[in-house]
Formats: sequence, structure tokens, C-alpha cells
Amino acid sequence: MLKAPNVAVSKQDKILEMLRAPSGTTIAAIMKATAWQQHSVRGFFAGTVRKKLKLNLTSIKTDGQRVYRVAKQAVTK
Repeated sequence: MLKAPNVAVSKQDKILEMLRAPSGTTIAAIMKATAWQQHSVRGFFAGTVRKKLKLNLTSIKTDGQRVYRVAKQAVTK
């Protein structure tokens, strides 16, 4: 029986996986998963997700909570 190698998953990978989920995620869920404070999550959104990775981060307010997700990128020719 083969065992999968122990691969460290970074906090960035964890957050991006949460943002790519069809249901999206909230800042509170990311704070819980990473032990970051709210301002750190918002800074990650602005600096890494939007500027560095150039991903299309969208948000909608559902049931009084803001849900964030990475929208599909349009294919450019």
C-alpha cells in the first residue's frame, strides 16, 4: 500500500482553495482556518489575491454575511 508523501499545505493554498469553492467563503472562516486577524485577511485579499496573483476576487452579501470567491477568469487571446 502506497502512502501519500507528507506535503505541507501553505496558508495561501488553503485560502485559495476556500475562495475557489463554488460556495465561496467568509472572512470569519478564513480567520478560523489561518488564525489570522481580520485586517490580515483583508490585506491578503488586496495584496496577494488581487495584485500579485491578479485573480478576480468577487463578493456578495448573503444573509447578512459577505461571501468572497474567485470568479472564473475570462480567456483572453
